[in-house]
Amino acid sequence: MLRARHFILALLLLGLTACRGPATGPPTALPTASHPTNSPAIETPSESPSPPVPGPTVRPSTPQPTRTPALPQSLLGKDIERIPTGGPVVALTFDAGANADSVTSILATLAQQHAVATFFLTGNFVADFPEPSRRIAAAGYRIGNHSVNHPYFTSLSDADIRAQLSDAAAAIRGVTDADPAPWFRFPYGDRDARTIAVVNAAGYVPIRWTVDSLGWQGTKNGTRDASFVVQRVVAAAAPGEIVLMHVGSNPDDHSMVDAAALPDIIARLRGLGYGFVTLDALLSSA
Repeated sequence: MLRARHFILALLLLGLTACRGPATGPPTALPTASHPTNSPAIETPSESPSPPVPGPTVRPSTPQPTRTPALPQSLLGKDIERIPTGGPVVALTFDAGANADSVTSILATLAQQHAVATFFLTGNFVADFPEPSRRIAAAGYRIGNHSVNHPYFTSLSDADIRAQLSDAAAAIRGVTDADPAPWFRFPYGDRDARTIAVVNAAGYVPIRWTVDSLGWQGTKNGTRDASFVVQRVVAAAAPGEIVLMHVGSNPDDHSMVDAAALPDIIARLRGLGYGFVTLDALLSSA
């Protein structure tokens, strides 16, 4: 009986020793990290970031296209040669590009005769002659766009045409504080269906003329004077006539034939029963 108890006790002691492992010996060493001293002590596996929580969509702000005012349909697709009216009115128009030699005389005549007119200015003109440009605007006369530097428009791309219009308008507004839209005149009268469409899309109506005074040609070696211009303009008189003249002197003989003819042109047309309007009359007649 005693032997059986000792045998059971021995078995119990043997089982406890097996569970605890050896009673002596050094502890098992842990492997050392191989990171450089400036590395984190612990590296975590690289993971893709969690997908963001859906939120409200934020769209980048983009500049809105400039919206040009709608033009009357009857004024589109053409280079207008006269105001469509049966009334006895004439539109005097002056192109300004080369120089401003006649501005003082022309403004004085218009003021004395209480006549209105429209002036087509180039961007280069207002840059080169800011004071005369401001006097034209300050007198209250209508201003139109005549391009930046007077190129042939049929040789330009659509983008270049738009740049000519926008850059000239910016220059005109910057000097005179006047908006030239919606009136535009093609330099040299050079246009076709494509260029007219591009100008229309930019918010402008091209204005041609009923009669060119030809005063810009000067005296032609003394064979012409102011009476030549007066006769041309008066002979073309009709309701809605648009007269083309210039504010500059002739580059060769320095004559200012248009300015010299202007008083008689106004007097003769008034004698025929005509009054004077700016090109804004086109908007009321459209």
